Amino acid sequence: MAQKKGSNIGLYLGVAAAGGVGYYLYTAGGKPKVAEKQFEADLSKASAKVQEQLPGRGTQAKKEGEKWASEAGAKIDSAVEKSRAELAKAEGKFDQYRKDAASTTMKKIDEADRKVEDSAAKAKSGISSWFGGK
Repeated sequence: MAQKKGSNIGLYLGVAAAGGVGYYLYTAGGKPKVAEKQFEADLSKASAKVQEQLPGRGTQAKKEGEKWASEAGAKIDSAVEKSRAELAKAEGKFDQYRKDAASTTMKKIDEADRKVEDSAAKAKSGISSWFGGK
């Protein structure tokens, strides 16, 4: 029959725990109180060893974190400055384009006005000549 892998994990943990208890009972000569004291001593040693290593690593991790944050901040500042420069450049180009477009539009309007005025003057002179005017 096929078993689920989840059920095997419990079995492995149980075997490991039983093995650990057996080890401490064996080294203590079968005396539970002595095995318990030995376990507590080993646990205390392991805890002290971890605490010894953590402060140095904690300081190092803090320094690395500060360095990373500083570098990231500098990159962000640089990107912001580049964006501002590009925006100012684009605004300048847009303003120049707007001015050029306005100038071109005004020239076209002036040309159209002249054509209309010339056409109106021709039409006026043509109509005036019918009625004996200049």
